[in-house]
Amino acid sequence: MKLAIVNGPNLNLLGLREPHIYGNQSFEEYFEILKKKFPQIEMEYFQSNVEGEIINYLQKTGFSYDGIIINAGGYTHTSVAIADCIAAIETPVVEVHISNPMAREEFRQNSLLTSKCKGIISGFGLKSYLLAVESFIQ
Repeated sequence: MKLAIVNGPNLNLLGLREPHIYGNQSFEEYFEILKKKFPQIEMEYFQSNVEGEIINYLQKTGFSYDGIIINAGGYTHTSVAIADCIAAIETPVVEVHISNPMAREEFRQNSLLTSKCKGIISGFGLKSYLLAVESFIQ
């Protein structure tokens, strides 16, 4: 099984950014934990603050991987282009959020991606990614 994890803008600051919301661990550290927990899965990680780079990566992996896990960050609420890309690719996508967007500001309660995704997991901290990986195994 081959999975890609895609993180959007500002998620490169995990461990530094608003630790009361996002925790104290960098995603790179957590990604190593995921790879050790699921050695049977080939996992790749991609992060970009640039919308077009995220779209290019989704198009590159969206026809050859078994699954994609995406946390599009702020683009979740604004990017018609990323939503259109998810709809256009064949690989199933699970939307992930570290926090629970429904418990935050009103603008975060609208996702343009959710209807294009296989499912959504939010509010479990970095464990949301682990739950997304498990959703592809089952």
